[in-house]
Amino acid sequence: MTSLKKLYDNKICLELIKAFNYTNKHQIPKLIKITLNRGLGEAAQNSKILDNSIKEFILVTGQKPIITRAKKSIAGFKIREDAPVGLTVTLRKHKMYDFLNKLINLSLPRIRDFRGISKKHFDGRGNYNLGLKEQLIFPEIEYDSIDKIRGMDIAIVTSAKNDQESLALLKGFGMPFHQ
Repeated sequence: MTSLKKLYDNKICLELIKAFNYTNKHQIPKLIKITLNRGLGEAAQNSKILDNSIKEFILVTGQKPIITRAKKSIAGFKIREDAPVGLTVTLRKHKMYDFLNKLINLSLPRIRDFRGISKKHFDGRGNYNLGLKEQLIFPEIEYDSIDKIRGMDIAIVTSAKNDQESLALLKGFGMPFHQ
């Protein structure tokens, strides 16, 4: 069992029960999944960009991403039907907790001028969305191996009913929110 899972089972659950007066253990919010997405843009014309992005996602997450493809052609964006337009990875269970641990303790502190992440990115249903501008914050990616700086979107999906419960859950894991 990973360290964040043990922390959740032993400490965070008890704190959430005290804070929100849950009567049933199934009411306690928990992490369901973490999804990473990246739009490729110019990758429809250049397959090397797609290959580099796939390698980066494999290094960061430990599993191979799904290639999302265009459903129909759009001439204004120079996109053909079935052309690759993005990548997505869904992490669950042990890989999810390992990735969250790495994100909180290693990657986020490596962001330039980092003072914490915003509390404004909750969606109203207890999920948190985080946009990263560069992939270099992950320690697995070497500076010399990338061809261009690309960002990604990270969605942390919880079973919380509202944003306050989700905020308390993520703070319990040690997510660095700024005031």
